[in-house]
Amino acid sequence: MSAARRAATERVTRLAVRSSPYHAAVTDTQDIPGPSTTRRRTLVKREDVKLNDQEDSADTLPAATTKRGSKAKRVKTATRSVTITETKSKSPKKSKVIPQSLAIPHPAPERWKEAYDAIKEMRSKIPAPVDTMGCDQAQWKEQDPKNSRFATLISLMLSSQTKDEVTDAAVAKLRTAVGGSLSVDAVIAADEATISEAISKVGFWRRKTQYIKQAAQRLRDDFDSDVPKTVDELCSLPGVGPKMAFLALQVAWNINLGIGVDVHVHRITNRLGWHRRPTKNPEETRLNLQSWLPKEFHGEINHMLVGFGQTVCLPVGPKCDSCTLSSSRLCPSAQPKKSTKRGSRDSASANSPAESDPGPKIEIEVENA
Repeated sequence: MSAARRAATERVTRLAVRSSPYHAAVTDTQDIPGPSTTRRRTLVKREDVKLNDQEDSADTLPAATTKRGSKAKRVKTATRSVTITETKSKSPKKSKVIPQSLAIPHPAPERWKEAYDAIKEMRSKIPAPVDTMGCDQAQWKEQDPKNSRFATLISLMLSSQTKDEVTDAAVAKLRTAVGGSLSVDAVIAADEATISEAISKVGFWRRKTQYIKQAAQRLRDDFDSDVPKTVDELCSLPGVGPKMAFLALQVAWNINLGIGVDVHVHRITNRLGWHRRPTKNPEETRLNLQSWLPKEFHGEINHMLVGFGQTVCLPVGPKCDSCTLSSSRLCPSAQPKKSTKRGSRDSASANSPAESDPGPKIEIEVENA
């Protein structure tokens, strides 16, 4: 054996672990040479790193100490072992900032007060589903104030893309399914299958099941199991938008901070021509209305127009013939009454000469023999 090979065999090698200069999450090993050798370092590219399935192998280094919330993987290559630390960042969910006003206020439409009073008069005579099955009705089945406010929020979360009749039945079924009272703790304790079965008739029930569970967890952890009292905090909850937030504050806390605009309010105010340009979405409608409608009407306009949209100003086939806005020329979208073919035929038959003129009168007299 040559002297060079004998020296290499007798060399004492020690391994030291140090952070890689290329990535802070990677550690590598470095030879500490003995007296007879020169200093040498082996580098391995990141793409050559392979996962080691045998974590208890003698070839792997002990897992590096990581911070809370991070995950460490042990990996090895043909020449050395490394530890990669993956840190999952958990940033707290920030509250959404909901705009409250326009930079340039929208002008008040002409004769809006006449139209408003006319709709209010019609609504006082026509009952609507929202009057008995709206979001404000869910609270009366609860005894605890927190549960009353939570029931209101649940009703609003279920009401999206769902008729009031279906929402009201789903709230009642969910209350029974979780033990007879809609509380934050009861919803958290219930499994998703129980909640899904109770609300399966509402629109998007699978997604709403997740929203309800997540919102209940947030309320317990961040709001002392109660409904928040600001719009931004409410909108930070999963499945809660501006409309729900404003209505929740009005119903649950009696706080009037804005107008809850749903599809009915959006549709009817556009039909009435209350927007200088037709609005594209409920949020644009809300900001326009809030800029000119007196604040004393903010709390009642949603309930009034929702009921009006459910009974008279329907999405398809509005009953313009029974709406006083048509006769008073307060609605530019009013549709004239269409006469049916049968009605025209009946009218023509009634006015035909054969019907109006019975013809000559004939009298028959019988003589007695």
